[in-house]
Amino acid sequence: MTKLLPTSTAGSLPKPIWLAEPEKLWSDWKLSGDALLEAKQDALLVALQTQLNAGIDIISDGEQTRQHFVTTFIENLNGVDFNQRKVVRIRNRYEASVPSVIHAVSRPKSIFVDDAKFLRKHTDKVIKWALPGPMTMIDTLYDGHYKSREKLAWEFAKILNEEALELEAAGVDIIQFDEPAFNVFFDEVNDWGVAALERAAEGLKCETAVHICYGYGIKANTDWKKTLGSEWRQYEEAFPKLQQSSIDIISLECQNSHVPMDLLELIRGKKVMLGAIDVATHEIETPEQVAATLRRALQFVDADKLYPCTNCGMAPLPRQVATDKLYALAQGADIVRKELLSP
Repeated sequence: MTKLLPTSTAGSLPKPIWLAEPEKLWSDWKLSGDALLEAKQDALLVALQTQLNAGIDIISDGEQTRQHFVTTFIENLNGVDFNQRKVVRIRNRYEASVPSVIHAVSRPKSIFVDDAKFLRKHTDKVIKWALPGPMTMIDTLYDGHYKSREKLAWEFAKILNEEALELEAAGVDIIQFDEPAFNVFFDEVNDWGVAALERAAEGLKCETAVHICYGYGIKANTDWKKTLGSEWRQYEEAFPKLQQSSIDIISLECQNSHVPMDLLELIRGKKVMLGAIDVATHEIETPEQVAATLRRALQFVDADKLYPCTNCGMAPLPRQVATDKLYALAQGADIVRKELLSP
């Protein structure tokens, strides 16, 4: 990116009411067959135009073609049975009924590549595409085959790498891996989690990012946050290893959170997608609030490496709230950009 402080979203945006039930994760599609394909493409175009209108610089697909950031990828793989479900705890936070790994996992065909080609055809802007990270994928399943979190993570890393290389060939400029599990399983992150992430990104010539947050603004996550005390220092566990990794960009949340800003010093030298928009509230940040967050971050991140972003995905928010937050993000970044560029 040549533009100073280029803005982006963490990933998801609310879906139009004609595609799926709004403000709900795992919402069922309202259409099927060819009508659903057309509706998904229409929603992609709406998400694109919403971002362009707001002044967002790095465009995402808004995850319009997937029901959920993890399960949509998994349901396109061989070896996972969605009819054999088990109840497991997700990131030690809440229980969910999840599919089972019943035999060796593999990817029979590309999953998001056609969507990426469609988006690429409609914009010349930088495109960022999010994929679930290996550790977060294994935390959303019951493994009855490998019976080893690490072994399954490495298998998923190989599959993710296949998809990522095809997305790059389709014109995607930044591949992002979503790893909220990095804020929970600290020993595994350092033992093999970062290594598995690097395997997922192996051979990519485009930029790579890892997004680590405290989750969507859903009750299970907001309740968990209330137990974390006055300082959220989870990033302290993964950042040193990530600073030494081959991943180019670290994406994290900072707005309205108790993350001490000085933890950014641990990833000095990396590009930082800094969450300056809170996705757990319907309150719209003012551009000045966004700017204040970015100014604090600039004490620890060089200006040419700071990418203003949202804390997490915005799928559960009302569409107008999410849109207004995008405008606030772009306008707040513009305030600081002008300050940095003024003589």
